[in-house]
Amino acid sequence: MDRIDAMNVFTRIVEVRSFTKVAADLGLPRSTVTDAVKGLEARLSVSLLHRTTRVVRPTLDGEAYYRRCLSILSEIEDAEDAFAGTKPKGMLRVDVHGVLARHFLLPTLPDFLERYPDIQIHIGEGDRLVDLVREGVDCALRVGNPIDSDMIGRKLADLDEVTCASPDYLERFGTPSTIDALEGHQMVGFWSTATGAILPLEFVQNGKVQIFKLPTPVTVSGAEAYAQCACLGLGIIQKPRYSAAEDLKAGRLVELLKDTPPTSSRVSIFYPRDRYLSPRVRVFVDWAVKVFMKTSPI
Repeated sequence: MDRIDAMNVFTRIVEVRSFTKVAADLGLPRSTVTDAVKGLEARLSVSLLHRTTRVVRPTLDGEAYYRRCLSILSEIEDAEDAFAGTKPKGMLRVDVHGVLARHFLLPTLPDFLERYPDIQIHIGEGDRLVDLVREGVDCALRVGNPIDSDMIGRKLADLDEVTCASPDYLERFGTPSTIDALEGHQMVGFWSTATGAILPLEFVQNGKVQIFKLPTPVTVSGAEAYAQCACLGLGIIQKPRYSAAEDLKAGRLVELLKDTPPTSSRVSIFYPRDRYLSPRVRVFVDWAVKVFMKTSPI
């Protein structure tokens, strides 16, 4: 293994904190990964990693070398990418909420892969926050504002939201004509992994945001379960209009309080601040921006 490949292995170990996982991710024998680090340590005459049966973490020298490796690897990728005819290649790991993926990204994904045939994409679906660096994810699409200063976020769109409930629920609890009439109603609770709390209902009235916390007979942490609970008559919900469209059209849900709509939801794409952006990540980010501009102009 040459020095550049060894640097790449070392940086991944620092990020993932596991020799075994890096070996699996890169398709290498574990012994090759171990030898790569030993070779770097012998060349530098320093210890780069603390190793125990449970933990792998960089030493102070390892932290400093890790930063230099990132810079060097970034320069190499930029240099190679500068030549005409060089196309982005390799595995691209993206984390995105499943509904976002199915509605916005997947319909035009064949066009992206046709344009960049040397890129392979792994799309992970989930609502939870992920540690992009530790889990080896290149970028993530999320709704809401970033809470991690180590992440860079690029806005993709502001999505309109709707307040809705099922006909069965409205028959039992009545249809509120104003937000002041919400007393006596209940909502399906959505547990946010970002805030560690149930999200309240939000309404824009006269340019100001009004927040309501209603009783929550059931709480969920997934978007599909959230919508299903509303369709079953368990409470009022607020969700992006695009994802509620089918249920509204089919009559499973009814839009409420149109004169005081919810606040919009910002969709952004996040990537680590301190990691270089490979060409494959750059082209994916640019493509995602264009996809959302076409379907939901910023």
